[in-house]
Amino acid sequence: MAGFRSLARQVRDPDCDLALRRYSLRKCLEKFAPYGHRATWDHLCSRAGFGPEDRSPDPARLVAALEELEEARDVWLAYETDFTERRKREKHDGLRRPGSVDDWHRLTWGGFGVAWCDDPRVHPRAPLAEVLRRLIAALEREPGTSCPVCGEEHLVWKYGLDHEPSSGPVCTGCGILVPRPVLSPPALRHAGRGRQLTPV
Repeated sequence: MAGFRSLARQVRDPDCDLALRRYSLRKCLEKFAPYGHRATWDHLCSRAGFGPEDRSPDPARLVAALEELEEARDVWLAYETDFTERRKREKHDGLRRPGSVDDWHRLTWGGFGVAWCDDPRVHPRAPLAEVLRRLIAALEREPGTSCPVCGEEHLVWKYGLDHEPSSGPVCTGCGILVPRPVLSPPALRHAGRGRQLTPV
C-alpha cells in the first residue's frame, strides 16, 4: 500500500492521469484526516475551490489542497514527535501512568480524527494547520471553557458519533468534537447538561 509521500507525488505528477491524481489525494486522507475522511475532503475541496464530486478538477487546485494537507500533517507530526519524547522522559523519571491528554492522544495517533467532525459539511473554515496549532496549544495549557479552535462556548454533548469516543462535547460553532482534556470540569458538565439524547 502506498504511503502518504508517494501518494502526494502522484497528486503533483503532471504525467499522471487527472483521475489518478484526484484519487491519490483522496487516498492521502486514509493516512491523515484531522476531521475524519469525509469532512477533511469537504474542507479541502471548499478551500481549494472545487466540488467534492468534481471528477476532473483543475490540477492546480488539487495541488493547493494537497499543500494545505501537507502543512497540517507537518504540524501534527512535529507534535507527535514532541509527545513521544515527553513520554520517554516521564517514563524515565518514573511517571508510568499516562494522563487524560495521553489517553486522548492514543485514540488519535497518526492524526485521524484529531478534530473529528461528525457532520462532513460542518467543519472549521480556517486552514487545517492553523486549526491543529490552536488545538495543540490548548492541549499544552490549562483546561478552558470554550472550543480551542473557534472560541465558541456553546458546546453540546452528543451521542452516537461515528468515532471513538462515540460521545462527547461538540462545538456548535465549528462542529469539532472537542477533546475532553482541553475542557475544565465545569465546561464538561455544562456541555453534558445541554446534551442531545438521541444519536446524531
